[in-house]
Amino acid sequence: MMGAGKTTVGRELAKRLSLRFADCDLELVARTGVSVPIIFEIEGEAGFRRRESRLLAELLGESGIVIATGGGIVLDPANRALLSERGIVIYLNAPPHILWERTRRDRNRPLLQTENPRERIEELYRQRDPLYRTVADIIVDGEHGSCASMANRIEKALDEYANRKPLCAP
Repeated sequence: MMGAGKTTVGRELAKRLSLRFADCDLELVARTGVSVPIIFEIEGEAGFRRRESRLLAELLGESGIVIATGGGIVLDPANRALLSERGIVIYLNAPPHILWERTRRDRNRPLLQTENPRERIEELYRQRDPLYRTVADIIVDGEHGSCASMANRIEKALDEYANRKPLCAP
């Protein structure tokens, strides 16, 4: 979800794990030379989502990477399948009132440029939360704590997750 802390926490986690970090939105901006709102303006949400899906497939082809996806990446069933097949999916879950507090002054979020952005966040949360839960291997409370404490919780959850899964050597 937008405002959950994916970029900040993802960057910190990648640093701790000595992995490359990629933020889908920032990668798209770097590749196109224009902001996300401009992509939305020119290509609409559908055009943006197509670009986002192609980028996700490319990034998931790399190893040793932490990816912060865009909040709507889970809307496409093909993206959910890719995430489930190729990565460990961590869902930073924060309730709508926290997401509102974190995003209410951010003008770079095209989906919130409405008459009632707070209501829009609640609507997006209702739509996306169940989808995130279907692909999440790990769910972390994104409401409480600092970036460092969330990264600590994720590292612990990753250790526990790795210990549950059998190692296979084909």
